[in-house]
Amino acid sequence: MAAAMLEVHDLHGWYGESHVLHGVSFDVREGEVVTLLGRNGAGRTSTLRAIMGLIGSRKGSVKVRGQEAIAMAPHRIARLGIGYCPEERGIFSSLTAEENLMLPPVLAEGGMTVDQIYGMFPNLKERASSPGTRLSGGEQQMLAVARILRSGARLLLLDEISEGLAPVIVQKLAEAVMALRKQGYTIVMVEQNFRFAAPLADRFFLIEHGRVLQEFTQAQLPGQIDRLHEYLGV
Repeated sequence: MAAAMLEVHDLHGWYGESHVLHGVSFDVREGEVVTLLGRNGAGRTSTLRAIMGLIGSRKGSVKVRGQEAIAMAPHRIARLGIGYCPEERGIFSSLTAEENLMLPPVLAEGGMTVDQIYGMFPNLKERASSPGTRLSGGEQQMLAVARILRSGARLLLLDEISEGLAPVIVQKLAEAVMALRKQGYTIVMVEQNFRFAAPLADRFFLIEHGRVLQEFTQAQLPGQIDRLHEYLGV
């Protein structure tokens, strides 16, 4: 069994006085893809933000390759080899697609080259000189994912990367996730689109009211459909 890349234990989080995470616990092994499932407001995005230190306050334990990160600032957490792709994408309108791609610093060796990224996302090569916000929604999402691949991060946190996109783009993103998995990346996805996430993940964690209700594997998925209907409406 692979070593743990990420270990989250009894993680609590607050925005101001609002207590949004109530003891989230899960682990992710190196090279594994896991998906955090749940309704909107269940605490999935807040979990990713808390892992990165981008929440009002947090307590508990977040270990990356065994190193405790709960007291670290976000920029130090990123240097542990974590790439975070937030739901809002954060594409800069004043920069071209390629300038957006080149903006984040390289934090570790082994990141993808620009040519490798363009091989994975040919649309971005075609639109390299276009202003970032002139790209389609799907191209902007590809750019948001591609941008963290240069950094050398080996643990990727992907928040709703399929949301609101055409099926052909969703399929391209699924192929990208599968390719990254084959290259040994470790991936944590937050997804509302269960049909996108279902074939990609090794394990699933069902989150409700800021805590993990249940864990199940890809092999156990068929037996969990009724429960997922109940919690997700899928």
